[in-house]
Amino acid sequence: MSDPSRRAFLHNASSALAGAAFSAGLVADVTAREQAGGANAERFPRPTKDAISLAIYSLNRSFTAGLWTLNDIARICREDFNVDGVEYVTIYFKDVREQAALRGLNQRAADYGVQNVLIMVDQEGDMGSPDRKQRMQAAVNHRKWVDIAAYLGCFAIRCNCTGVGNTVQEDPDALERSAESFNALLEYAKQSRITVCIENHGGGLASNADWLASLAKKVNNPNFGLLPDFGNFAAPEATETYRRVRTMMPHAVDISVKGSWDANGTHPRFSLDECLRICKEEFKYTGFWGIESSMRRQASATAPAPTLSPLQIHKEEWTAVKWTVEAIKRVVLKT
Repeated sequence: MSDPSRRAFLHNASSALAGAAFSAGLVADVTAREQAGGANAERFPRPTKDAISLAIYSLNRSFTAGLWTLNDIARICREDFNVDGVEYVTIYFKDVREQAALRGLNQRAADYGVQNVLIMVDQEGDMGSPDRKQRMQAAVNHRKWVDIAAYLGCFAIRCNCTGVGNTVQEDPDALERSAESFNALLEYAKQSRITVCIENHGGGLASNADWLASLAKKVNNPNFGLLPDFGNFAAPEATETYRRVRTMMPHAVDISVKGSWDANGTHPRFSLDECLRICKEEFKYTGFWGIESSMRRQASATAPAPTLSPLQIHKEEWTAVKWTVEAIKRVVLKT
């Protein structure tokens, strides 16, 4: 898509897609196109060197406290953490119709030598909805983020897909439904050479590593993959966390290094080092290692977590990110 046509798209995307009628003709067109895709599709370029990126949700509480804006994130990546990439989340974009704002993000990234890596897309509908009109409309809703990702120089977007059950037995048709909508989105993303991925995120089948691996096989497109998030597996035993990481890794296009730290610098739920080692040594993953970290909040029914000042929030979030950076450097980058 040329710059002038992208400009027109970005100015009109939100209103046009929100009010679009999902006609029978479009459904038929999407079905025909998705059947023509699959394993024979060209694989689009992906990052080929190991580098660290910051998923900006790591700093969500300080953002809410007004300590930074989206225009600050490239500077924060470089000056505060010295990492090479940024992973955006759609909730931080106030108005996708303003191309000047997107141009500004590109300029800030260039100024600080930071790569725009991907966009995590939320609140655009469920790609696994049992209602075909709704799930295919969700695929259409994601189109503007495909174009924005391309404009920012990202290589991928992350989508959501929940369905209606927590197990395959509760929602046996979810695999077929989700593959249909993702193939429709992949057909659109082809023109911008954007990879589409899904994270173990949001509950239900989307948090089931085995189901997600089955979805990747079902979609069977080299430009569709998974984004394993270490912290979202909610496994009661660390060994089960490692099994789930191994299940998703053959289809991984990016890694979400979610650290959940205690104030003393320990990581009690599972070994972050072991998760990193599995990805790098066992599966030879190369690319961006995206930090999405936090500090564990100690609270109970009788002693809720204390309210923190903006400066205390800043200290907590920055410390958690820095500890996660150190783990990636130690295990992956060997520095």
